[in-house]
Amino acid sequence: MTEKIADLDKTLYELTEQYPELIDVLFDLGFAGVRTPAMREGHGKQMTVRAGCGHLGLDLGQVAAVLRSKGFTVKE
Repeated sequence: MTEKIADLDKTLYELTEQYPELIDVLFDLGFAGVRTPAMREGHGKQMTVRAGCGHLGLDLGQVAAVLRSKGFTVKE
């Protein structure tokens, strides 16, 4: 099985293209626009997970913990 790496400095677009299952995970964490293809292809090409957490007031550590619980290795 290939290791799944979630690099928090990659854009939402890059991560969801590489790992489509992250769309629902990120949506559940509070990234509401991630389910909309136009948002992912527009704003998502500039927004990283790290920046999104800051923008949305989400705790980066908690987001990373959820990603780990879903089988990802988190690159912070």
